[in-house]
Amino acid sequence: MTAGTTSRVPTHERGRSALGRLVPFAADEFARDHWSHTPVVTRAADLPGGLLDLFGEGSVDELVSRRGLRAPFLRVAQNGRTLGDREFTQSGGVGASVADQVSDDKLLGLFADGATIVLQGLHRTWGPLIDFTQQLAEELGHPVQANAYVTPSQNTGFSDHYDVHDVFVLQMAGEKTWRVRPPVHESPLRDEPWTDHRAEVEEAGRRAPDHEFTLRAGDVLYLPRGWVHSATALGGVSTHLTLGVHVWTRRHVADELVSIALAEASRDEGVRASLDVAPTGFDHEAIAPDVELVREALVRALGEIDVATVVDALEARARGSQRPAPISPLAQVAAAEALRPETTLRLRPHVAARLVPSGDGPARLRSRLADFPVESHDVGTFVALLAGGVLRADMVGLELARRLMLSGLLVVADD
Repeated sequence: MTAGTTSRVPTHERGRSALGRLVPFAADEFARDHWSHTPVVTRAADLPGGLLDLFGEGSVDELVSRRGLRAPFLRVAQNGRTLGDREFTQSGGVGASVADQVSDDKLLGLFADGATIVLQGLHRTWGPLIDFTQQLAEELGHPVQANAYVTPSQNTGFSDHYDVHDVFVLQMAGEKTWRVRPPVHESPLRDEPWTDHRAEVEEAGRRAPDHEFTLRAGDVLYLPRGWVHSATALGGVSTHLTLGVHVWTRRHVADELVSIALAEASRDEGVRASLDVAPTGFDHEAIAPDVELVREALVRALGEIDVATVVDALEARARGSQRPAPISPLAQVAAAEALRPETTLRLRPHVAARLVPSGDGPARLRSRLADFPVESHDVGTFVALLAGGVLRADMVGLELARRLMLSGLLVVADD
C-alpha cells in the first residue's frame, strides 16, 4: 500500500490547506496518483502540525452529555448490529418536548458493555470540524461530511463492508488495526451500498487481507470508495474520525443530461401526446412507433444541449450540497448597525458566489444564499469581492454594504 513515499511538499506550504494536513504530498500529485483509486497510509510524523486538535475523547463526552444531541446525530453498534434509537435515547425532560434525545446514562451502560458509539454529522455540530470540512470540500470540489467512531478495546464495531464515498480516516486516540481488500464492485454509486453485494463482500472478508496495518494517534488513511475494510481497536478505547467525501461522478453528469433532455423533449407536442386506447394493455408491435418517436426526440435533445447548461445544473446541485461558513445572526445585525466607513468587509467564506450577467436588467450574484441583484455601476465592487478582496465599507457604499451584510453575503474582515 502506498505510504507517502513520493516527493514531499514543504511543511509550511502544506500546513495552509486542509488537504495538506491529511496527505504528505502536493494536491496535484494526490489528484493525479491517488484520488479515487489508490489507498494511502500516512504516519503522523509525516504530517505538519498534527490533527489531534480537531476532535478527541473530551469532545465525545461533551457532545453526548451536554449538547442535547438527537438520534440522527448518533447511532450505536454492537456485535455487528446497529441498535434501535430507543435503546440509547430518552425524553428531553421538562421544557424540552423531544422524545429522542441521546441519553448519556444509557450510553454509559452500552459502551461499558462493548458497544461502538458513532457520532454522525460532526460537520454540523462540532466547531473545529465545521471549519475543517468546509475547507477540505472547497479544495477538493466535492462535499465532505464527518463522523466519529468510538470503539472499546478489542472490538471490531462493524464487520467487513465498503463505503459508497471516499474516506479519510483520522486516528484521534488509541490504536486500530485495519484490514483492507480490493473492491468487489468498482466505483460504487451512492445507491449501490455494500449490502447489494453482501455475498461477495463476505467472501472477500474470509480471505487474507491484501493490506493490514495499525493506525495510531495522528495517522491518516485515505480509502477510495468500494474498498472492503474492517477495523479492530487494540489495547484501550479507540477514537477515529471518518471524513466522507461524497464524490461527484460522471453518473451525475448523465443525470443532468437526461433531465435537461427530458425537459426539452417534452416541449414537443408529439412526445406529450396520449398513447392509443389499449384495452388489452401494451402491445409490443403497436407501441414500437411511439418508443421510436420518443427515443428520437430524446437523442435530438441530448445532441442540442450546451455544455454550459449542464455545468449550471451541476453547480446548482453543488451549491445545495454544502453550507456557507457559520454566521452569528445577533452579532451580524449588530455589526451592520454599527457599520462605519472605515470598516473592512469581505465575502462570507464558502458562500460559493459567482456573478451571472443579464442581458436585460441587473446582473445577479448567485450563491448558496438567495440571488442578489447587482447594478451595472457596482459590478467592479463585486468582482473585487469575488477575487477575495477586502474592501472598506465606504468603497462598497454604506447602504449596499448593510444590505449585503443583512443578506449574509458580507462579513467584517478579520483584523
